[in-house]
Amino acid sequence: MGSLNPDFTDETVVVTGGASGIGREVALGFGDAGANVLVGDLAPEPKEAEVPTHEVIQDDGGTATFVEADVTEREQVRDLVAAARDYGGVDVMVNNAGLYIGGSIRELDPADFMAIQEVNGLGVYIGTQVAANDMIEREDPGVVLNTASISSTVAQKGQVQYDASKGAVRMITRGAALELGEYGIRVNAVAPGHIATEFVENWSQDAPAEIAGDEMIKPVPLGRAGFPEDVAGAFCYLASEEASYVTGELVTVDGGWSVF
Repeated sequence: MGSLNPDFTDETVVVTGGASGIGREVALGFGDAGANVLVGDLAPEPKEAEVPTHEVIQDDGGTATFVEADVTEREQVRDLVAAARDYGGVDVMVNNAGLYIGGSIRELDPADFMAIQEVNGLGVYIGTQVAANDMIEREDPGVVLNTASISSTVAQKGQVQYDASKGAVRMITRGAALELGEYGIRVNAVAPGHIATEFVENWSQDAPAEIAGDEMIKPVPLGRAGFPEDVAGAFCYLASEEASYVTGELVTVDGGWSVF
């Protein structure tokens, strides 16, 4: 099977939540494609590996830097985006940092509801706003990519709070695409399905097959749970010239789970 092989040489990509999971694979994907990568996260240590993301890219001959950043704090996101100016300025902003808290609507503490909205909703809003303003100030339009979810469009039991936050990501993406198109900035989102990462409760390297079992109320047509590397390619495509006329879209990567 062929591949697009996008080239991001001399471009700078910022990935929030890039230390682990999907964000890590997205950062590594852009690094493999030649980009300068800034990994923004609360800490550089990955949850599922030994070597930090930025060090992997460096060890492979690429350019990468870790910047500590809490996506709910606007000044920290500003500092993260400002750090990209050392490499010419952000060309691709990936708002990936996320939080999952499960629980029934009958019992969930409102504080937990607000916590998940702040990271998943407000964090994407701030990241989009800060990156777009930086691009406009530099007169160098780029791409904003947000990590949504199948929960952006499909309700799942015990996930009202998560569904609400990811629904917000979808609408932030669409609204921002509408507003920022006049500046040449494209805004899209990737909606992963059930992906085998540490983000999933009881995750382990040996457990991805089980994710498609009891937790699911319907099977994945492709017959397996997804992996972060299954998702990363969608981000690289949406950031590439091949997607130059794509904006405001939600690209679902779920093995067909939401088809029926």
